[in-house]
Amino acid sequence: MHELVGALRSYAWGSRTALAELCGRPVPSAHPEAELWFGAHPADPAYVTLAEGTTKSLLDVVAADPERELGTAAEQFGDKLPFLLKILAAEEPLSLQAHPSAEQARVGFDRENRNGVPLDSPMRNYRDDNHKPELVVALDRFEALAGFREPLRTVELFRALEVPELEPYAEMLASQPDSQGLRALFTTWITLPHPVLDSLLPAVLDGCVRYLSVRGMRRFTLEARTTLELAENYPGDAGVLAALLLNRLTLQPGQALFLDAGSLHAYLHGVGVELMANSDNVLRGGLTPKHVDVPELLRVLDFEPLDLPIVLPEPAGDGSVRYQTPAPEFALRRFDLTEGSGQVPLTDAGPGIVLCTSGTARLLHGDDELIVTRGSAAWISAADTGIRAQAVDGPAQLFCACVGDGDGACVGEGN
Repeated sequence: MHELVGALRSYAWGSRTALAELCGRPVPSAHPEAELWFGAHPADPAYVTLAEGTTKSLLDVVAADPERELGTAAEQFGDKLPFLLKILAAEEPLSLQAHPSAEQARVGFDRENRNGVPLDSPMRNYRDDNHKPELVVALDRFEALAGFREPLRTVELFRALEVPELEPYAEMLASQPDSQGLRALFTTWITLPHPVLDSLLPAVLDGCVRYLSVRGMRRFTLEARTTLELAENYPGDAGVLAALLLNRLTLQPGQALFLDAGSLHAYLHGVGVELMANSDNVLRGGLTPKHVDVPELLRVLDFEPLDLPIVLPEPAGDGSVRYQTPAPEFALRRFDLTEGSGQVPLTDAGPGIVLCTSGTARLLHGDDELIVTRGSAAWISAADTGIRAQAVDGPAQLFCACVGDGDGACVGEGN
């Protein structure tokens, strides 16, 4: 086991305080800090601190000896670590986006390579050939849009806003309240001519203001507020209308959200631990100045209405809790260590990454030990079996990411 130093990424929607505070750095930071990557993605790998004090990218460590570092995972995923662990801090909304399936990613990546689109081109849709199912666990109150709402509830929302200009679209969806109706309406809105959008969007925003002017909490208060907030951040953007079609979610600390291929979503605000397949493929649908490829997005999107995709932690039988997902690339457990509770077995199923999100913990492997503090992490190779953890000077929280068995457990761990 070795200390793993994350790669810090700055985007305009990031926070100047959240990641800096988490990692014990001065606040505010010089630039918005959005994500801290702990993984081996070629775009920004984390760095392993070796025994002699030198550092080496996790990408190079794995490539140098995939059998030792990945163990049996190399048989299924080749010489690449199949997952990417992040801490995400959203001060402002992220773009409206979806991720491709594995087949869509392979086809799209090959097509753009054949067409000579540079990997760093802003017009590029596919940065790699992998899909990107993802799980985000809230560390504080976490706000998001995720998946298409049941169509008849969306019709209720439209009519509750009492906007005459919305009525034709309410009728469109009411007459076909299924995935095809959602596809038709979304496609109509995302391709609206500017004169029509410039008339419809202000009318919708006025309707939201009127709706919120009535005192007391109403059924669609969150949706109306979110629409106004998105319009303030992205004035004139068709994605503001598209967001009206999505479930509006609030995660409490410890709750999670799982998103599979094709699920349209946008994280709005909050800090979370994010675990995904090792990919950076994003198809955007609005709420961004970046490239939006509407035809490709429509090929990727799944328009089936989605029940609230909240994942609650389940006891794993070893003092930890597990977040159930069907993804074979990853599994995630959370350990809430208490001072004086002794040593807790972490994993016998490397490769893994252990991330500390509060307090201080001691990781032990035989006679070796490694201290991890809030915002720091450790790389656990497949050869490092029998890792244990112990809280130091108070309680500590650890997240342990590993290769999944498709049933929410780590490979080799059992259920």
